[in-house]
Amino acid sequence: QVQLVESGGGSVQAGGSLRLSCAASGYANCMGWFRQVPGKKREGVASISVGGATTYASDSVKGRFTISRDNAKNTMYLQMNSLKTEDTATYYCAAVKIPFCAEWDTYNYWGQGTQVTVSS
Repeated sequence: QVQLVESGGGSVQAGGSLRLSCAASGYANCMGWFRQVPGKKREGVASISVGGATTYASDSVKGRFTISRDNAKNTMYLQMNSLKTEDTATYYCAAVKIPFCAEWDTYNYWGQGTQVTVSS
């Protein structure tokens, strides 16, 4: 069993930055960040392997968001820079035990979500 707790969401103006954290209990090969806006499907944003050697990012955030992982603290981070209004969403931390970190549909452990609001 893997339990996940996100923190770090909030409100920021376009062009600003936020850092999300996800504290995990239990082992997971892959961890990732997803986001969802009302009425739309949950979208995979970025993922990272257990050693941090392999990362994936969706085209919409490449070059702006950076995912990282501190295994000593069992915590994952998402550094979000150059935020845009379209990044507004509820962000979820997720994890999966199998080592296919870019397979968004396989993630089966979820945090409660944290709201990110970007205003113009």
